[in-house]
Amino acid sequence: MSKSKLALLGGKPTGGAKYPAFPHFEKSAIDKVVDILETGQTVGLGRTNPVIEGAEQAISQYHDGRQSMVVNSGHAALMCALMGLEIGPGDEVITTPYTWGASTSCILYVGAIPVFTDIDPLTGLLDPKKIEQAITPKTKAILAVHIYGQPADMPALKRIAKKHGLYLIEDGSQSHGATIHGQKVGNFGDAAGFSCMGGKILATSEAGYMVTPHEKVFWTAAMMCQHYGRSAEPGFPEEFKPYVDSLVFTFRLSPLIASLFPSQVRRLPAQVEARQTNAAIFRDAMQDCEVVQLPKYRKGFEPSNYIMTMNFQPEKAGIRRETFSRALGAEGVSAWPYVPESIHKWNRLQWKGYKGPMPLWFDALKRARTNYAAQDLPNADYKVAHALEMGWTSLFRRDAQSMKRMARAFLKVQDNLSALQKWEEEEDAKRQKEESKIIGAAKRAAASYKRK
Repeated sequence: MSKSKLALLGGKPTGGAKYPAFPHFEKSAIDKVVDILETGQTVGLGRTNPVIEGAEQAISQYHDGRQSMVVNSGHAALMCALMGLEIGPGDEVITTPYTWGASTSCILYVGAIPVFTDIDPLTGLLDPKKIEQAITPKTKAILAVHIYGQPADMPALKRIAKKHGLYLIEDGSQSHGATIHGQKVGNFGDAAGFSCMGGKILATSEAGYMVTPHEKVFWTAAMMCQHYGRSAEPGFPEEFKPYVDSLVFTFRLSPLIASLFPSQVRRLPAQVEARQTNAAIFRDAMQDCEVVQLPKYRKGFEPSNYIMTMNFQPEKAGIRRETFSRALGAEGVSAWPYVPESIHKWNRLQWKGYKGPMPLWFDALKRARTNYAAQDLPNADYKVAHALEMGWTSLFRRDAQSMKRMARAFLKVQDNLSALQKWEEEEDAKRQKEESKIIGAAKRAAASYKRK
């Protein structure tokens, strides 16, 4: 590749293609929403509402017949999974420190304690080899997160869960359509929660769903998390009926949003295939890019490519990750870290000396007495410090040329590292000069105040 001037330094951008609008809906789905508004049928009380029933049927069919429940968010879906499995105070749930916070807060909000184990430093997925050493008599479940559309090692996690008599829960919020040897994620564990907010591969606006192979788990979650009206549905357990009341979380979904599910589920396989094709083109075009490292997947493990993750190699580049990202952004390619810090270091988990707004789980944390900040999870820390992620629209509705242009932007930045090193040094010098001015002004103001 001939060397050309970076856009950050005054050159012409390379990455090009405008990021497409997302999500898209079929006209029939939009017409259905309008019809619901015009008829006033906006209340969803489970399968007694044909729109809710249609959404849950579409999801169940996609997940090979598993029981499904539509809810108002991915966080609610995970809460349903945990409550359906009757995980609560005194229980421990092993999970990942590298993810969106809902995967941890759902554990905390049912009164259980998250136990973090380390990850694969390239993919960000739970490392099964680290899990068994964290199991205690209080361990009730493993909660695996299929982050970025990458399937976690569910065969290995299933073996561990079976060996120790643990529940296995999946957070599939970023992984609709990912498979392991042809089996969809969400279909491995005792329950799974999915987000369907407007940025996800299966997108509505704000919504989610739980799937489970266990009828009891489904009805337990329905009784505790949705509406007592679901007790009138066929199949509701007789032994639960004395306990039906309105002391529930209201996680149910509006028919307005539920009406979008059938068409979005129908379109999901084609979208996943397109993302996989685009990801393959991009990865092939990135073979000569040495300053970032892309994950490699075992045979049979097929990601759905929600977000493209990679690790920046500062020792090879000679510049900071932030500088590299700025140069890429100027070329027309957005790539920034997704997880700002490992969850075990977050302030609201540090019960000693905590002075912020009081979370509901605080007493449970104090009883557990876990010193999360002291945990040694080097791979999670490494991933946080090195990760770059291309957002959810990067692989959506693209053609081969667009993907190749994005790869060329990376290679262009790589070809201009010496110029970026000089730019970084100049920017650092400017910043230090400005900081010195501010400090000097503050000192002069303080001295003037003392004289007065």
